[in-house]
Amino acid sequence: METRELGGSGISVSRVILGCGNFGGIGSAPAFFGRGETREQAFALMDAAWEAGITTFDTADAYGGGRSETWIGEWRATKGPDVRERLVLSTKVFHSVEGRPGDSGLAPERVRRQLEASLRRLCVDRVDMYLTHEPDPDVPIAETLGAFDELVADGLVRAYGVSNVDGPQLRTALAAGSPQWVQNSYSLLEREAEDEVLPLCAEHGLGFTPFSPLAGGWLPGKYRRGVAAPAGSRMTLRPDPYLHLDDDRVHDGLERLAERGDPATLAFAWLYAQPQLTAVVVGPRRPVHLEPALAPLELDVDARELAALFS
Repeated sequence: METRELGGSGISVSRVILGCGNFGGIGSAPAFFGRGETREQAFALMDAAWEAGITTFDTADAYGGGRSETWIGEWRATKGPDVRERLVLSTKVFHSVEGRPGDSGLAPERVRRQLEASLRRLCVDRVDMYLTHEPDPDVPIAETLGAFDELVADGLVRAYGVSNVDGPQLRTALAAGSPQWVQNSYSLLEREAEDEVLPLCAEHGLGFTPFSPLAGGWLPGKYRRGVAAPAGSRMTLRPDPYLHLDDDRVHDGLERLAERGDPATLAFAWLYAQPQLTAVVVGPRRPVHLEPALAPLELDVDARELAALFS
């Protein structure tokens, strides 16, 4: 699998990144800690991803209440030195690992404390890539990134970035520190990054690693016009980020996309055709779900034509 350098970090990441947000939970939501993939299922996903050439895993301290990082560390410990040395890890900080109200944010002392706990769970001496999971309105970003710079100087982090930011927030971060990349939601249905974030990334030489490439299951056609969402789907567990997609324009576009081929494959192919994207974060629930993400790596599509389906 092709690798690309992440901004100016000197770190090479696989074109596809394994998103581990459902290991032992559903993201960082305390209500779902202990759900999601089991340890055995998580190990099977990591094995399948590695065999496919995916050498970069993305997680967060609070995913599954710490289970995601713990299981990645345990999986890594079962592998030989070749895997351990080549595996590139990205984790994030903001939410509470224990689900305690008020235990969140990006205060410098908390950032260091949380990273030290992440290193223990991951069973590593340093993490390759560290992200602010989201902006903290109560802490100036200069203080947070100052703490990140100290972690880099101490050899605990190789490079850092910011996630879930808009244009003004990214400008402030660039003025305050040296983020090397951005990780935001981006897909055929979620294109807000094109307004300001992607142009800023291009201007400053930042990498961009989008997550939610299938818009929470909307692009594969999981949700139909006038039909109740399947039990256990994101539209039943965490619908708020996707409620705006339930309109006729989106449903019409999805129908047109399905007429051109497998919608999930085309959605990934559209992303891979975007030159500014360093790599795409994919969060499969089972090994077979990797196939639509891997098949279109060499597929040539007309990106403008596909985007026009939803205009």
